[in-house]
Amino acid sequence: MILLLAFRSLLDKPLRTAFLLLGYACGVGVMITLLSIGEALMLQASDERLVGGGELTVLPEGVDIEVLKTGGLGGLFFSIDHSRFVYRQLLAAPRLHSHVAAAAPQSEGKLLYLRLPDGRELPVRAGGEIPSLQHAVGAATPLTAGTWADDDHDRRWYAPSPAELRHEVDRFHLPPAEVRGDSTWAEWHYFNVLSADERRWAFISFIIGGAVPDGRWGGQVLVTLHEQGNPRARRFTATLQPTEIDFSTERADLRLGESTVRVLPNGDYAVRARALEDGSRTPVELELTVRPAPRQYFPAASLGGDAVVSGYAVPALRAEADGTLCVAGRCERYRRAQAYHDHNWGVWRGVTWEWGAARAGDYTVLFGRVEPPDSVAAPQPLFVYVTDSLGYLALFRPRDIRYEDGRRAMVGGRSIAVPSRGVMIDVRGGDTLRIELLVDDATATDTRTAEAERGDQTVARARRPYFIQMKGRMRLTGRVDGRVLAGEGVGFFETYR
Repeated sequence: MILLLAFRSLLDKPLRTAFLLLGYACGVGVMITLLSIGEALMLQASDERLVGGGELTVLPEGVDIEVLKTGGLGGLFFSIDHSRFVYRQLLAAPRLHSHVAAAAPQSEGKLLYLRLPDGRELPVRAGGEIPSLQHAVGAATPLTAGTWADDDHDRRWYAPSPAELRHEVDRFHLPPAEVRGDSTWAEWHYFNVLSADERRWAFISFIIGGAVPDGRWGGQVLVTLHEQGNPRARRFTATLQPTEIDFSTERADLRLGESTVRVLPNGDYAVRARALEDGSRTPVELELTVRPAPRQYFPAASLGGDAVVSGYAVPALRAEADGTLCVAGRCERYRRAQAYHDHNWGVWRGVTWEWGAARAGDYTVLFGRVEPPDSVAAPQPLFVYVTDSLGYLALFRPRDIRYEDGRRAMVGGRSIAVPSRGVMIDVRGGDTLRIELLVDDATATDTRTAEAERGDQTVARARRPYFIQMKGRMRLTGRVDGRVLAGEGVGFFETYR
């Protein structure tokens, strides 16, 4: 019956019937095509070899997966920032050994330009990988001839020696083009060391600054000695000309006259400083060996955003120091003293910051925020970086520090309010953090004078001209990945008022 009705419909209205049949045939064809494409995508998604091997692919945050599938122009420029750190401290870290058997970096289809000897440039697509790591995840590139094995550059990428890691993180820089010749450019090594009774501490800075390297520039060694309860810090300086300075954009080693910072073959720092006290000309001499704890470092990062050139790295977030510090021949000896080392660079005109680093039992905590000059926007959240003996543990972003100004400090004959306590709180999914800072000692410096520390010798801040340096205790509580955090220890903190 159905066939008879269809035949009579075709005879009665042949054009309409043919059009309907054509439409039906097209619909069926489209459906078959879509089902085939879906099946192909499912097969690709289940075949890890099509995405570089392994069982999990790590992509940049915010990447458009559809762009990667279709090969759009925007897919040419995706990259993972600080990929070495991600590999060493996350994917291949001891903490994940029970979950991750192997990890490998891979770059595919990057647009590069090949420059020929005659000056012509050719666009090429290129990829990169580390042979041994690609073998480990089962995605080694087939070779038609010869061999392909890791070279020394490959090894340095995934397994640098302690000394190589220090030079990678802690090297010096030349001012970028946008601030070349700026007199407010500064870069410095900073160390602090705490006495065994936790009542005396030294801040040591090795600074170069000015229009480096072709203009008017120089260096300074700055040592300030503090004692709890004594409002007057002793300040020792030495000023150096460019001919007395040696620094490298490939190494962390620095010479400022007789004062030096050298990375030893085992990755320790040999720190030597000579300076004279302001006013009395009393000499200070120190020789320290600073030993960074394994895996506890913060990679070089730009912290100021687009408004200011500001870089920061912490090669020794947790460290111990041995050696001596002598003032006019009277020496204090350090043995396994609590120590810390960071490295800063950038243009600092009017810049302010929040900063702190402390031990909290088995944990070490670094927090901070850089604020551009005369900013009218709401401040960015702080970062709180937490490590333990296995390295990086967690990153939190509290909105602010709630300080209580319950102490007073004298500066320029004037008494100003300074913090006695501070609290930071953050919740990120199931992870929680609460940090309490209890200030034992605080000193203030007027940045409108020439005595500002840590390379900060530039135009004063109109809103917050007082630089506050604090020593105190940090109490850490919270939870990370179901694990309870708890610890307390000594640290140093900085803010502005």
